[in-house]
Amino acid sequence: MERDDIIEYSLGAQHSEEEGAKIRKNIWKVTALLSIITLVEVIVGATLSKTVIGDGTTWSLIKYGYIILTLVKAGYIVLSFMHLGHERKSFKLTVLVPYIFFILYLIFIVVNEALAVTEMNFPLN
Repeated sequence: MERDDIIEYSLGAQHSEEEGAKIRKNIWKVTALLSIITLVEVIVGATLSKTVIGDGTTWSLIKYGYIILTLVKAGYIVLSFMHLGHERKSFKLTVLVPYIFFILYLIFIVVNEALAVTEMNFPLN
């Protein structure tokens, strides 16, 4: 027995076929971009380690690269899935700037405390 009180989404939506194709294309673009960034992170994490690289500068660059890729993914997720990407620039900045400062503050605290612990455990005497 078929229910007549359920309206199929495609029939109730006010999108044309062209709008639907554009939306699906955007979903595939977001999926591809996030998958590529995740794949790069996984490949770098699986193939490179501190023992393989050995150089402190290169290892620092890899760590900062991870931080940047993670922030790019987080920002893109906010813009895409929270629909912030379709808002005006001033509203985007109003929402994102406090989070950017908060994340930078957390990074500062982590680096500062790591240096303090390193100095405490390995003094330069």
